[in-house]
Amino acid sequence: MARALVHGWRRSQIFQKIASSCSYNITNKREKEHFIKPISCFSMSQCRDAHNTSNKSRSTNPQIQTQGQTKPYSPFESKILRLVRDEIQYQSDYAPPHQPVAEFDRFMVEDRPGEQWITLRGKSAQDENIKIEATMFDGSVFAPKSGGESTGGEVQLHISLLVDIWKGEQNELMEFVCSAWSDALEIQKVYIFKHGGFPTRPYMGPNIKDMSTKLQNGFYEFLRTRGVNDGLSKFLHEYMMNKDRIELIQWLQKLQSVIEN
Repeated sequence: MARALVHGWRRSQIFQKIASSCSYNITNKREKEHFIKPISCFSMSQCRDAHNTSNKSRSTNPQIQTQGQTKPYSPFESKILRLVRDEIQYQSDYAPPHQPVAEFDRFMVEDRPGEQWITLRGKSAQDENIKIEATMFDGSVFAPKSGGESTGGEVQLHISLLVDIWKGEQNELMEFVCSAWSDALEIQKVYIFKHGGFPTRPYMGPNIKDMSTKLQNGFYEFLRTRGVNDGLSKFLHEYMMNKDRIELIQWLQKLQSVIEN
């Protein structure tokens, strides 16, 4: 238990360090338009208005049927329930999530329903253990269009990674702190721990960008040969877009249940 608490604190400190040192801005306010692109020429708001209009007659009576019994609700509760149900229906119809995959390349994927993390576990060709902890989208940066155009561009979403690599329970563990963009993996920090024994205030190591180009290339090649590469970043972005929709719908369903009960 103590080890788990220390590890949780260490992980929190690491990602706070990333957020304060990287060039992108961490944002708490995320709009669904960043994750679900419209499938027609209409805007997101137009699609939502059209959907809500088609369901306007649903659940307008404050007497709502629940499991064969009619439970009285206040006008406010009735309105909230109708809005929540419409939102669940809208999210399910507009961009329904699919069943998460359980495997990618050499890694087994361990989803954590209700949490903002997933874990991937695998083995290298050198019989090393590899564990990857990945956040859901935790930041973004605006990337202007190429060619020097002054207007236009797109939002690139960010995922934080902890990549642990070790061989044998008694050997030291290498940990890479990485940024996963939609098309590339970027190393931020590299440091070493004794496996199973994490210091209270670890030395975070120098910024990878301050090291020599040859050493940086060596670290990237080290990860690439173990399956931690740009392809993994692309997979994680696709996975997290789907997970974001799953978590949103489940949260709305829990909200509906709380109000109804």
